[in-house]
Amino acid sequence: MKGLPGFRDFYPEPVPTPDSWSLDLRRHIFDTWRGTAGRYGFREYDGPPIEELELYTQKSGEEIVGQLYNFVDKGDRNVSLRPEMTPTLARMAAAHTRNYKKPIKWFSIPQLFRYERQQKGRLREHFQLNADILGEENWAADAELIALLIDTLRDLKLTSDDFVIRLSSRRAWQEFFENGGGKDRDAYDFYQIVDKLEREDPAVSGERLAKLGFSYDQVNDFIESGQPTDELSAILGNIEARGLGDFIKVDYRIIRGLAYYTGPVYEAFDKRGKFRAIAGGGRYDHLVKLISGGKNDLPALGFGMGDVVLAELLKDRGLIPPLGQALDAFVQITDEALRDASLGLVQQLRQAGLATDYPLLKTKPDKQFKRALELQAKWLVTLKDTHQATVKNLETREETSIATAEVPTCSLFRKEATPPS
Repeated sequence: MKGLPGFRDFYPEPVPTPDSWSLDLRRHIFDTWRGTAGRYGFREYDGPPIEELELYTQKSGEEIVGQLYNFVDKGDRNVSLRPEMTPTLARMAAAHTRNYKKPIKWFSIPQLFRYERQQKGRLREHFQLNADILGEENWAADAELIALLIDTLRDLKLTSDDFVIRLSSRRAWQEFFENGGGKDRDAYDFYQIVDKLEREDPAVSGERLAKLGFSYDQVNDFIESGQPTDELSAILGNIEARGLGDFIKVDYRIIRGLAYYTGPVYEAFDKRGKFRAIAGGGRYDHLVKLISGGKNDLPALGFGMGDVVLAELLKDRGLIPPLGQALDAFVQITDEALRDASLGLVQQLRQAGLATDYPLLKTKPDKQFKRALELQAKWLVTLKDTHQATVKNLETREETSIATAEVPTCSLFRKEATPPS
């Protein structure tokens, strides 16, 4: 049987085929996400992979249902696999806003699901870094999130030659829309058209804009003017003060199609133009109030960064680090009479924090040696008897004789030991 289309199997390295997805690469990305977010003082949270359908239709309207994995559960509830994390965060924050001091700085790494047409860089499931700040209205919070986004990509060894953050303002677009005579009922459609300008035929975009009372040239002139608002200028200054100015620019082509954005918005793009947006986010000050039915009102902002495009970008740039099993020791059993003693040693090595393996069944010594090399073990440990062992460095092939009782605390291991995960 095959897996469902748009869903992935993750294999340990070495992966079976060039297009297989690597669990080791996924872990590398996740570890980087967690590490950078932690340095910025963000705390990790999580929520259920299934929510009530209304949580998403309330925010995005009934039209989103066509993109969801939704169903009626055994309790006769309309539910859906989560297509995004922000509504869950808004629900959680609204329920316990008094329990946390503001601003709240949280991140999560959820698996998300959308039933939509598969494209390069877009599947029906993906993992995503979500980082959000709640309870702060000042633009300084926007700058803090953008800096986190930049540093997350930098920690993956990407540079200003690889990506750029394109910064825009939903508020500026709203003023343009209203000053141009746009009607509230058409605002969502207008944002959708602008969001697709770079990917759609200008003639098609112009025709769609005309139906809303705008011309393509009118919209394009606004984009080309590129004058940053006071808010955007302040954000740029904040980012430049950190020495990160080379990573960001104002670009009104960015508008973000989602209806709930209210202020600064931005997306991270591959400078070579080979991939979809790497990440995107912005301010959504009214969502918590909407989700809570008006009971709580918290300003909020955040971004999301998916693993699919990011993994493709890292591969394209040759930035995948050495991946695979990091085995500290392989305990060779050349005498089955010493198997029990060897098992005891294996257990001691593992309890000492050393990644250790051994032959499960009786095997010829040369095959065990070959297996140790396949597993890229650093050391080969062999009991001579219950009191004495040899420790061989499999890179230099240097061999040391040592008392069995001293093996787990051997200084040779301490120099290169893999810490327990």
